[in-house]
Amino acid sequence: MALQSARKVRGCCSFIRALHKGPEAAPVPQKDSMKRIFSGIQPTGIPHLGNYLGAIESWVRLQDECDTVLYSIVDLHSITIPQDPTVLRQSILDMTAALLACGINPRKSILFQQSQVSEHAQLSWILTCMVRLPRLQHLHQWKAKSAKQQSDGTVGLLTYPVLQAADILTYKSTHVPVGEDQVQHMELVQDLAQGFNKKYGKFFPVPKSILTPMKKVKSLRDPSVKMSKSDPDKLATIRVTDSPEDIVHKFRKAVTDCTSEVTYEPSRRAGVSNLVAIHAAVTGVPVEDVVRSSTGLDTARYKLKVANAVIEKFAPIRSEIEKLKRDRDYLEKVLRVGSAKAKEIAYPVLQEVKKLVGIL
Repeated sequence: MALQSARKVRGCCSFIRALHKGPEAAPVPQKDSMKRIFSGIQPTGIPHLGNYLGAIESWVRLQDECDTVLYSIVDLHSITIPQDPTVLRQSILDMTAALLACGINPRKSILFQQSQVSEHAQLSWILTCMVRLPRLQHLHQWKAKSAKQQSDGTVGLLTYPVLQAADILTYKSTHVPVGEDQVQHMELVQDLAQGFNKKYGKFFPVPKSILTPMKKVKSLRDPSVKMSKSDPDKLATIRVTDSPEDIVHKFRKAVTDCTSEVTYEPSRRAGVSNLVAIHAAVTGVPVEDVVRSSTGLDTARYKLKVANAVIEKFAPIRSEIEKLKRDRDYLEKVLRVGSAKAKEIAYPVLQEVKKLVGIL
């Protein structure tokens, strides 16, 4: 049955590839065939400015540079905290629409739903049996999130970094774009790959981190912490679907300081420096030039300047998201086809792992 399933998957993917082949196109730059990229994003609401600048922009660029690129909507990770099933189902489609609108192209990369590729969960269990409990308990995100839940936290919350490792290793990924807050989890992935190789023979590549060029985007209301979808202060976070009026309002309420001059001094003027970093990122202009071009502006007028730059950046994305969300069938098809392509890669990897472990 498993072999037949794999053949069906391969047949489905071959059909889709033929369907999309189309007429001959102009020559394109050579992609890096040595790298296999994997990254994932949780379907917990519409992406915010930090998600876009810290991850999604890099994802768009990488799909033009590398031959095999997989991006997953990691819905299994999202249920480590309670979710309303109806809301979660819609959030998966909303995130799909947002990624497509931001520039993720299903013809250049594989965009898929994690839970639809069962190999993730199966490999996760095998890896879970290889990792010691204290290692997971010492991860900083476990400490922070379990404390926030005001309890000991769930087993899923404790072990989700192992599932994260399985996400990556299921595809024998070589590189993973990550933010600074995920470096510790990547160390666990690397250790698990090396531990498996030491026990069963060289099999997994040891994946390398690709640090995203944009540092953490800070909260507009508290520049000592990163921007977050879960922030209870609705003025702290800019979502890619926010209206121009909402964006202007949020930037006007952004915390700065008593000095009116625009400078970039993160250690001394965190609020204003966060605005400068955002301005530079959305316009593609170096920080030094952004500061120079803002000479003579007080922070009140500068906030409006940054808001307008963000509005201009997100306007076409917001419009495309609204259009895509009206076509549920298309969004479901993208995930269905992407999941079949992902399974085509994952299936033989897991079969070989099971043979090495001795359960096949």
